[in-house]
Amino acid sequence: MIDPRRLRVLRALAEHGTVTAAAKALYLSPSAASQQLAALETEVGHTLLERRGRSVRLTATGSLLAEHATRIAIQIERAEADLAAVSAGLAGDVTVAAFATAITEVVAPAVAALRDPAPQVRVRVKDAEGSISLRLLLDGEVDVAVAVEHRETLGCGADALLRQPLYAEPFDVVLPPDHPLAGRPAVALPDLAADPWITPWPGNPVHDVVLRACEDAGFQPRVDCLSDDFRAVSALVTCGAGVALVPRSALHALDLGGATVHPVTGRPPTRRVFTAVRRGSEHHPLLRFALDGLRQSAARLGPRTAP
Repeated sequence: MIDPRRLRVLRALAEHGTVTAAAKALYLSPSAASQQLAALETEVGHTLLERRGRSVRLTATGSLLAEHATRIAIQIERAEADLAAVSAGLAGDVTVAAFATAITEVVAPAVAALRDPAPQVRVRVKDAEGSISLRLLLDGEVDVAVAVEHRETLGCGADALLRQPLYAEPFDVVLPPDHPLAGRPAVALPDLAADPWITPWPGNPVHDVVLRACEDAGFQPRVDCLSDDFRAVSALVTCGAGVALVPRSALHALDLGGATVHPVTGRPPTRRVFTAVRRGSEHHPLLRFALDGLRQSAARLGPRTAP
């Protein structure tokens, strides 16, 4: 008989790459994780790991069993969802991981809207940028992730996660008040090729969108300032430190000072946001309730996010 708890350790190893990282994700010590893996090898009667010095890698058999572990985890999620549906009542905790702008514009309004119809549902929120929200979801620390389509997120947990589009929004150009193009109704990105730029840090999906948009416009931006806080980006633009591309919803709550906001001519760069849950859990009544709330909240963004 294979112990599902040991399969969970094997799955974490396949996902995180090292025993130490897998143990950390599961709140185990590395020695405890190693013991679980050794016991699993004894249970199945096959070598699952190749040990190379201090590191390990999955054998072909180990990879095969890790794929089965993912499918078993999905079935367990479905069983828990079915049991919750039988008990039916909307009560309990749902934890959502999302990036800061999505929390401000979508998650927080959804939490407020859900409170009246279901006062016994507690929605907890964790701020997580980039692909971190998906890692938290895969590791079981959150129930729903809100993330941006990005090279780091597209392949993350592809088989284990179910993703649904939530909203899409264009980026707008933000210019200093005395910029020569500040009077234009819309701005073409090639006209900003000689300007200094302000972007989020590398690793933030917005940074990659900005660089890709500039490269598609025929130039490599000269990035003088880096900040993941759009309030700081706006302040730097206002003081003349450079120009920026900012997602439209992030501009909604900003005090822009004297900075001016302009649509991008032609086809603007776009941020596509999705929700993700562990595959098999999508029928859980609490998750359906939370996801419906997020979708309704995102739908209210329409006029502000429409290109």
